[in-house]
Amino acid sequence: MNLGHAAATRPPPDRPAEQLTVDEARPAVSADRTSRLGSLLQQVWRDWRIGAVIAIAAPVAYGLLAGWLTPRGPLTTAEALTAMVVSVVVGGIAGLVMRSRWAMLLTPVAFVAVFELMRMPITGPTVDGIHLDTTYGWIAFGTGRGFHGLLAILTMVLGAALGAALARRLSDAAGDRRGWAKVALYGRRAGVGLLTVGLLVLAVGLARPASTDPILADDGRPLAGSIAELSSVEIGGHELAVMIRGHSVDNPVLLFLAGGPGGTELGAMRRHLPALEQDFVVVTYDQRGTGKSYEQLDPTSTLTFDAAVSDVLEVTNYLRDRFGQDQIYLVGQSWGTTLGVVAVQRQPQLFHAYIGTGQMVSQRATDQIYYQDTLAWAEQTGDRGLVDRLTQSGPPPYDNILYYEQALSHAMDMYPYDHSQNSEGEGQFSENILVEEYSLTEQVHNLGAMLDVFATLYPQIQDVDFRVDATRLEVPVYLVQGRHEAPGRAILADEWFTMLDAPSKEMITFDTSGHRPLFEQPDRFHEVMTEIVLQETQPSD
Repeated sequence: MNLGHAAATRPPPDRPAEQLTVDEARPAVSADRTSRLGSLLQQVWRDWRIGAVIAIAAPVAYGLLAGWLTPRGPLTTAEALTAMVVSVVVGGIAGLVMRSRWAMLLTPVAFVAVFELMRMPITGPTVDGIHLDTTYGWIAFGTGRGFHGLLAILTMVLGAALGAALARRLSDAAGDRRGWAKVALYGRRAGVGLLTVGLLVLAVGLARPASTDPILADDGRPLAGSIAELSSVEIGGHELAVMIRGHSVDNPVLLFLAGGPGGTELGAMRRHLPALEQDFVVVTYDQRGTGKSYEQLDPTSTLTFDAAVSDVLEVTNYLRDRFGQDQIYLVGQSWGTTLGVVAVQRQPQLFHAYIGTGQMVSQRATDQIYYQDTLAWAEQTGDRGLVDRLTQSGPPPYDNILYYEQALSHAMDMYPYDHSQNSEGEGQFSENILVEEYSLTEQVHNLGAMLDVFATLYPQIQDVDFRVDATRLEVPVYLVQGRHEAPGRAILADEWFTMLDAPSKEMITFDTSGHRPLFEQPDRFHEVMTEIVLQETQPSD
């Protein structure tokens, strides 16, 4: 033994405590803190009721706060990550004070009960009663309660498991396990480890920011004069997401209105129509409550058809001011055509032209044709269950939005056509969700947002019928229709177009398309916009 070295490193026994080095003092401080924590917890552990009260109080307080601030669950990346962090802390506190794995059950149950009570005034399919007997019901459950449960409940369970394990270690209650008890212990540890890794991977995915790629020149650098922007604009007192892309900010501005109500098409525009960016400043905006604007849904009492049209006009004026253009082009798809026609009616001076694809004329009349066709198809194919449900519900409109599934969701079976030649396939809207313009949280919520907005706005447009309300428009009108459009829409669009009075009008049919011709045949749509619409509506130099 090197006694000289040992003496040199051992502090003199008569040195005052205040002269100890930092490294020498730290173990004593840590031990003191651990002792004080253990002493405090011992007082809690002596009476299990104290631990139970604390274990319930923590998730109850969390449920009250979450129900007040995020009644529809986490809707943004920040809210999702915060939910995970707070949940694991709340679970950890409960497990620590209870010193029992029962906290893994008690804590989430207390949180869910209080959270559901707090958000009872909030309405919409994703927060209303659970209906797992329909596809719409499953979507509502998965994007509403399911996603929130993944973020909050599982992390709370993990926190409770870790807290209980720490408590047993601090209290020396773990003991010496042998045999099957030891196997069970390692099994639990493996389960906790896997859950931890899975939730960390989820957190990393949630943290990925949404973005849109720059428009590049041939040399790989951002193209001079181009714009590629993913941002938000205050419209009608709400922050609404906009994607603006174009090779030159001097090109004509095109505003695209997505279908729904409740749809978002940032993904479809990026996947199928980048060619438009060569000739237009293409603006795709998520209407209030949809896509990246889902968090702006509430209060739903202020989400009205009139307000939605006003938002279109306000976005239009924002674009006119920003890009210094007196007029812009307005393109609507499905529900977007309903918004577009009324917006053009109100302020035609703002627009070069109106372009409708998958044109809607009367939602009520279309749905009733769909209903009759679906009933006839169900009887022909012998689907007695569908026949009975349709007969029981009767023809639309419906108060319960979930009834629309049985009347409207069989189009692919009733009116089949070959999608193989098209850019967008049978999946249509759902094919375009996994793009970088959406964060993971937004990707999860896109379908649920559509249900919530649909439930709010669709009943408000049942009396809209352009064959009565919009027989004249003061701008050039172009209808781009698919040859395979469902009869419930195609018949009415033909009727309206025949009676429509406009400075000029033209109907163009795409041979291999259905309801979404601009995405099914994007090259053809680009040709129409550049070789027909631009040529006929741009003033000559």
